[in-house]
Amino acid sequence: MRPPIEFLFPPELASDMIYSFVIIVCSLMIYIATKEIYELSFYKGLKYFRQAFLFFAIAYFFRYFIMFVLTFFNLNLWISPRAVFSLSMLVFLYSSSMAVFSLVYSVMWKKWNHDKLKTYIFNILAIAIAVIGITFRGMEVSLLLNIIFLAFASFVLVIAYRDLKGKKTGKNLLGTYSLFWHYP
Repeated sequence: MRPPIEFLFPPELASDMIYSFVIIVCSLMIYIATKEIYELSFYKGLKYFRQAFLFFAIAYFFRYFIMFVLTFFNLNLWISPRAVFSLSMLVFLYSSSMAVFSLVYSVMWKKWNHDKLKTYIFNILAIAIAVIGITFRGMEVSLLLNIIFLAFASFVLVIAYRDLKGKKTGKNLLGTYSLFWHYP
């Protein structure tokens, strides 16, 4: 006989829900905890760092919780579940791409001028990545997008680290950022 919890939540869905819940809570805790520091300093690098965690929380909310609500409550909407899934994956891919771009920009904002222009470019790239990811759902395309993101983030990390040679401050942050620079 199956445990009663398995009737409500299949094990795969339950583990995904716990995983996404932890990521959402941790991301929002970082976003909220750094609010006061940002309001005191108005340091732009911290602004983009905070945005990255807000985007991570949004991405994982759309990745799992929307599908959970549709699955658990068996909602019959006027649109198909496939369309809802595609829309939630589109938002997930966009938000996770923007999270990575925000982390990259939080390190390089002093070197790269024109905040507004970079924001537009990052948004256009994130939308393109999301559309490509939804259009071509194959593993090859996903792997290629991840490799491109990893190469981009690694390139920026190497440039930022090279510029910090001889300075004590900032090297610890680059190590921390490198742990976050992956495509979820």
